[in-house]
Amino acid sequence: MATLFFDATVFTPQFVLERHAVVVSDDGKIAFIGKVEDAPQVNGLHLNLRNRILAPGFIDVHVHGGNGIDFGGGDLSAGLDAYSTWVARNGVTGFLLSIAGPDAPSLTNLTASYADLLGKDNPGAEPLGLHLEGPFLSREKKGAFDPSWFRPGSLEEAQGYLDAGKGWILQMTMAPETPNAAAVAKLFRQNGVVVSLGHSNADYETASRALRSDFVHVTHTFNAQSSFDHRTPGVFGAVMSSDHITAELIGDNVHVHPAAMKVLIRCLGTDRVVLITDAMTGAGLGDGKYLLVGNEVIVKDGRATLANGTLAGSIATLNQCVRNVHRLAGYPLQDAVKMASLNPARAMGLADRLGAIHVGKDACLTVIDEDVNVYLTMVKGKIVFNNL
Repeated sequence: MATLFFDATVFTPQFVLERHAVVVSDDGKIAFIGKVEDAPQVNGLHLNLRNRILAPGFIDVHVHGGNGIDFGGGDLSAGLDAYSTWVARNGVTGFLLSIAGPDAPSLTNLTASYADLLGKDNPGAEPLGLHLEGPFLSREKKGAFDPSWFRPGSLEEAQGYLDAGKGWILQMTMAPETPNAAAVAKLFRQNGVVVSLGHSNADYETASRALRSDFVHVTHTFNAQSSFDHRTPGVFGAVMSSDHITAELIGDNVHVHPAAMKVLIRCLGTDRVVLITDAMTGAGLGDGKYLLVGNEVIVKDGRATLANGTLAGSIATLNQCVRNVHRLAGYPLQDAVKMASLNPARAMGLADRLGAIHVGKDACLTVIDEDVNVYLTMVKGKIVFNNL
């Protein structure tokens, strides 16, 4: 059904358009952006947004689950629809499933089973593909992972994941200092996968070399990577001095201090930072014990940790991360929204149809206010959440 949004503040990539209209066609595409008096006739739904913000839908490219659903915890045939419905309430219109496994057969089977679930209709946000976080990672920067899950890179093992993924693997996190990393990264890039530098203890030179080669993205910047010192700049120094790569930022105000958020955004610019949640099963729920990559995680007072206090994912929602970059780091809301919409779409090679309010793109939209409270979410022209 065609939809007319009017009396909206519209966030486009270049402009903030006050009191404008957007028309979504019957086929779920954006058909018009302009003044309401210039809009074509719409025989469908007319929605007065009362000057609320019509923004591109948020895209979470690094998330392990939420609302009780665990990506990687086994059969997801029912849980994927439940997660899709829940996350749309947070303004998310698309997401990658971040997964890991204790050994090659387990991760291969998990990849194959999840790939079979993708490409089908879902009731809420669209699952866009898979993100493999490991197994070619650094034991020194394991984060919440069991280091026994990590091993040297293997072309044979990597090809097995690619075959199992049937084209649905969009992102692969690797540590460039691990054995055979360069060859494995090249294989993934040749197959259209975004290779991301993460869980790495690499020195500055190794990390910089990787970021000038097949590593084109960075997993949760600051976290689980060698830090900056003026004599040993580490991974963080390589990220800050890079010219082209995109870099993730967990915007939960737990993993990264707002001042550090500001440093990252100031160095890379608002076009290259990608907001993520890195959320786990307990996101959206209360305090308690949950699972993440096979470990018990304790959620208490807004933090998710292992028993030893190590941070273990987040319980943030993506609209909260947008709010934090706007309110705490001090960036304009339009820029904060871009970091959760257009930037992840570009980073994952999806910007031809997603990430911006632009004529001809999919109508994946969210209605928010200045505090990033979500009132409506539309996925490919279908309203999947409505609290107007």
